[in-house]
Amino acid sequence: MDALKDLLRNALHEMGCGRYAEAVALLEPHAQVASNELQRYLGESLRRSGRVQDAIGPLMQALALKIDDVDAYLQLAFALQSLQMKAEAAECFRTVAALRPDSVMALAYQAHGDQQCARWSDFDGNLRALHAVIQAKPDDAGDEFGVPFALVTVPHAAADLLKVARLSTRFLSRGIAPLPPVKAVAKPTLRIGYLSSDFHAHATAALMVEVLECRDRERFEVLLFSHGPDDGSALQQRIRAACERCIDVGDLDPAGIAARMRSEGVDIAVDLKGHTAGSRFTALAARPAPVQVAWLGFPGTCGADFIDYVIGDDVVTPLGDAPFYSEHIAQLPRCYQPGDATRRIEPTPRAELGLPDEAIVLLSANVVSKITPSVFDAWMAILHRLPQALLWQLSGGEQADARLRDEAASRGIAPDRLVFMPPVGMADHWNRLAAADVALDTWPCNGHTTTSDALAAGVPVVTLRGDGFASRVAESLLVQAGLPALVCDTPEAYVDRVVALVQQIGQTGKTGQDAGRVRSAERPTPAIPAWIDSPAFARDLEALYERMWARAVAGQPPEALPAGG
Repeated sequence: MDALKDLLRNALHEMGCGRYAEAVALLEPHAQVASNELQRYLGESLRRSGRVQDAIGPLMQALALKIDDVDAYLQLAFALQSLQMKAEAAECFRTVAALRPDSVMALAYQAHGDQQCARWSDFDGNLRALHAVIQAKPDDAGDEFGVPFALVTVPHAAADLLKVARLSTRFLSRGIAPLPPVKAVAKPTLRIGYLSSDFHAHATAALMVEVLECRDRERFEVLLFSHGPDDGSALQQRIRAACERCIDVGDLDPAGIAARMRSEGVDIAVDLKGHTAGSRFTALAARPAPVQVAWLGFPGTCGADFIDYVIGDDVVTPLGDAPFYSEHIAQLPRCYQPGDATRRIEPTPRAELGLPDEAIVLLSANVVSKITPSVFDAWMAILHRLPQALLWQLSGGEQADARLRDEAASRGIAPDRLVFMPPVGMADHWNRLAAADVALDTWPCNGHTTTSDALAAGVPVVTLRGDGFASRVAESLLVQAGLPALVCDTPEAYVDRVVALVQQIGQTGKTGQDAGRVRSAERPTPAIPAWIDSPAFARDLEALYERMWARAVAGQPPEALPAGG
């Protein structure tokens, strides 16, 4: 028994440090042991180390040994999601909710699981249950994990997101002790430490890379603290070359990451993940740097009292929203999301994409979980008014795609008017987007990188203005791009705007002043929009860092930093 306890303790330590392959090596020789914990740890470690199919057996065995093991159901759901068995994953999440009806985590995963497979029969019931349990949960609950990202994709109140984020952060950062305080002092060079798992062929790296290349190298030294894969991609090589060093912290737990950041003398620590998959933002709970910032990764508050600022702009983070942030709002004078003006688009012919040349192609490159029934109602209304149009949707897997076709049929739209695009590499995805005529945004969670990708491909994006960060990203990008007319106030106006834009294409062969691109079988390479100005963005970001640092040096607490202030 003591040997088993030691084995489990050692495995849990490896898992806590993100060393899942090492945990597998410890546990797999004992795979026949009838221990619920051992089987669950083994299943999770197999899943997280990339052996997803192999994880199913141990997780099922863990449940056979303890039928009400909530954590085993969760791990099984995550494995099934990875295997594109999202309907089965949703059933696991529903079981978790049945076992833990008073848990924000359980109800959030239930709602999110249904969204991922476009199962809307319980949409309203899921929301009512989720909102009720959030309201009932004490603000100081210390044993609750809330899944803030699941809340972002469904209708919610800003105060509820703050509450869920605080609950989650308190749970995730438990046991992390603060390091001895370090004082900010005036210095000629500031060291910025960016923390993320996405410094490879990933959207975050693609957004940031040119800004890092354009930075003031005399005043700012940049370190990347990476806990993600080494994929050897050209983008990874480029973002590493843009910085002084890339430090691999993948084998460290949050406390270890914090210690490494402190040893490297980081002045301003910037987390790029927040409450998203693979995050280790809780490393900042140890206070490794005098100034700590959240930017780019999570569209909302982290609910962390150890993060001083959240970087946004006057659209996504108006100062009037300050009560809904644990951080102080720091505004850039332009859209908070950077871009890469060196990106080049080589449009993929429609014939290679299974798209008819004569059709009006309405693009939805957002993930299925962002599609709510009201969004889909608007899209189907558009298809009713535009019989020559089709919806080109990013595939959510065979099950979700089939459900969306069924939902279309129930609204009187032929299922074959939905065409699904499979996942492809980043560059191929950018190139194929240029085949679309108009992009349809989602709400309450907009397309974020999805919106800037469409604009970079020369495709106009129509959005609905909402409340909260996640509901205003597309508006921020469109305003920056000089296309405010594509931001609508109601679903009815959204439908009308799309229809008018498409009719404009049919009448003139162009989308007019809004985007200035020609629609024809011979599609020219769209110009990268002029709104991407990385040198100016770098100066604005650096000026914001300087303002944060000046307050810290003066011994002043963080405060809101409005654009132009």
